[in-house]
Parts: sequence; structure tokens; C-alpha cells
Amino acid sequence: MTDRPQAGARPQTRCGFVALIGAPNAGKSTLVNRLVGAKVSIVTHKVQTTRARMRGIAVVGESQLVLVDTPGIFTPKRRLDEAMVETAWSEARGADIVVVLLDATKQIDSEAERILTGLGAIEPPVVLAINKIDRVKKGTLLALTARASERAGFARVFMISALTGEGVGDLEAYLAGAVPAGPWLYPEDQIADAPLRQWAAEVTREKLTLRLHQELPYASTVETTAWKELKKGGVRIEQTVFVERESQKKIVLGAGGRTIKAISMAAREELQAALEMPVHLFLFVKVRERWGEDPERYREMGLDFPKPGR
Repeated sequence: MTDRPQAGARPQTRCGFVALIGAPNAGKSTLVNRLVGAKVSIVTHKVQTTRARMRGIAVVGESQLVLVDTPGIFTPKRRLDEAMVETAWSEARGADIVVVLLDATKQIDSEAERILTGLGAIEPPVVLAINKIDRVKKGTLLALTARASERAGFARVFMISALTGEGVGDLEAYLAGAVPAGPWLYPEDQIADAPLRQWAAEVTREKLTLRLHQELPYASTVETTAWKELKKGGVRIEQTVFVERESQKKIVLGAGGRTIKAISMAAREELQAALEMPVHLFLFVKVRERWGEDPERYREMGLDFPKPGR
């Protein structure tokens, strides 16, 4: 006798981890935000903006997609670079599905070649998403697809523009049907999985990067050092911007403190809108030489501290 679902029974739910990997600025964070329908990952025009793993949560019908925005994969030169790249590959190995983003405007450069080669060690099904199709001709896309498919086996290939949303619906529908059957891991209205303190620090780091992307390359990080709920409503947040040299501290502060005030105001406005409560944000700038060699900074960013020779 065949079992039949009872009338009115809830359809089977699905839930799975989807790791997005690619070279810096391939559009991973933009795609995560597009799929979630809200901003959960910071986006700038500067490469290597994403440092730690960030998870956005999207609900598509009866499926819950846990989207893991990973750091860009590139040739590491510093200890921090090594930690970021290892985090990306680690998330890919542990995911249910991997989505590789290729930048259509760059074709298969050395960074893309390195990623495609590394896919041989990945067990989960791998999907290729060629991004930024709104910026290239169709013939270019077909040639890029053929070249990429020669180097790695993909379960599916999608042409998308994470910025405009073109083609993203098809990718979303595929992922919703491909993640494993099972219960949801998060409440229906939750859109991100990150401690509030870490998320708030990322918001401020985005504003810092956007304001000083040329003057302060990769030499700063932001930590939330205090988070206090206020009796009259709202929250008091204290954060520290760490830089490596005194000259960098002067850049962050700006003449008369104008730069740090502008960064604080921009971050406060976004935090306030997201938290839907008054936010009192206080930023401090400290010099910590070689902070990129301090294991504690890595723990704050959610990264493993690479061992020497790794």
C-alpha cells in the first residue's frame, strides 16, 4: 500500500549550506545580499573586503538556504591572506552545495584558473555562476562557459548579474530544490547568522573602507569592544579601529577629527536602521603594530590563526 500525504499536510522542508567562492570582487557579497533580499554582507569596490565567513539566510518556498559568503581566493602574501583563503576552501569543503562565481569581465585569469584547479578536492556538488553578464557580449559568455567547463565538472551553469538580479531567480530556484531535505536551522524571519558585535564591526569597517580605500589599504580592522542596552531604549556601542602605524591613525582621524566623525555617522545610521532603535556609537583609534600577527585579532574576525609554514 502506498503512503499518501494527508490533506493539508505541510510540504517537505529543505535546508542546506551553500558556499559561495570566487576571486576577490567576483560579486559574492552582492549575490548573497540579492538572494537574502537584505544587506547582510558588506560590499565595496575594494578587493578582499570580505575577511571572515558571513552567513545570510534566504527562504525560498519550503527551502531555507544558508548562504556562506567567503573571502576571495587569491595568492596569499601575508598571514591574514592565508587565513582568509583557507577559510574560503574550508567552507566549500563543508557545504552541501558550492557556487563558484566567475567574473565575466575578467574571463579566466590566473586567479580563476587557481580556483578551477582547486575544485578537484571538493566533494559537494559544484555549480558555476558566471556573474556580471550585463557588462559583456553574449558570444563572450558562451566562450567563457566552454573554457570553464573544460577545467571542472559542474552540476549546472548559470548566467547571472548579481547587481541587477538578471538570472538570479533561476539560480535561486535550483538551489532551493538541490539542498537536502530536512528541518530548517533558523527561524523564518532570521536573515543572518553572525554575532551582533561582529556584524556591527563589519558595518563600520565597510564605511572605513569606502572612505579611505586608497589611503589605508588593508592596514586596519575594527572590533566591537562594548555593547550595552540602555534603560531608556537604544544601545551604546563602543568600537576600536586598529591600525599599524601612527601615520595611519592620523589618516583615520582626519583634520580636526572630521574623518572619524563622518565614518561614525555613516555607520551609526546603518546600524540604527537595521536594529530599529537609537544607536550611540563611539569610535576609538589605536595603533597596534603588526596586528595581523596577533591571534586574538583573528578570533575576533572569526578566522583561524594560520600556523607558521602552513
